[in-house]
Amino acid sequence: MNPASPPIGLGAGNASGDGKILGLDYGRVRIGLALAESLQGMAQPFGTLHRINRNEDMRRLREFVRDHGVKLVVVGLPLRLDGSRGEMAEETERFARRMRKQIGVSVEMADERLTSWQAERVLEEEFGRKSKHAEGTSKKKGAEKFTADSVAATIVLREYLARIPSATERPIAGGSLK
Repeated sequence: MNPASPPIGLGAGNASGDGKILGLDYGRVRIGLALAESLQGMAQPFGTLHRINRNEDMRRLREFVRDHGVKLVVVGLPLRLDGSRGEMAEETERFARRMRKQIGVSVEMADERLTSWQAERVLEEEFGRKSKHAEGTSKKKGAEKFTADSVAATIVLREYLARIPSATERPIAGGSLK
């Protein structure tokens, strides 16, 4: 991911420091999930949502957002290596707009270039896994929820959070610290 790339908003505004942040790695078959407790929190993989159809996927995401107190969703935007938008980026943006409209939380988009590759490397290093979807792959205890999709979502969310100023760096409304 390009650290200089700013998050790409959808006009919903950023969430305050209160509430959890959900990171998504959108795909046509699966959606990787990651969760952070706050803007200052650490993103952790949360699992993978296997797609059924648009309505059912949105219902399950709405339920997840409600059950976990999510105030902000960060969706990885799959730009090409040169930064241009392709078909998948357009589809992901449509998904993010639909999510914002149907679920009613703030949605931001963040450049996700190379996160799937990074996720594969993490899984290989941490769990000895070579393929993100290999069935019957030997896994260490606790590795079940660490799919390439959820790890990619975690990378997107961690990099997004790293670009957000911490509470001590944010200007205080109504004055300065003199």
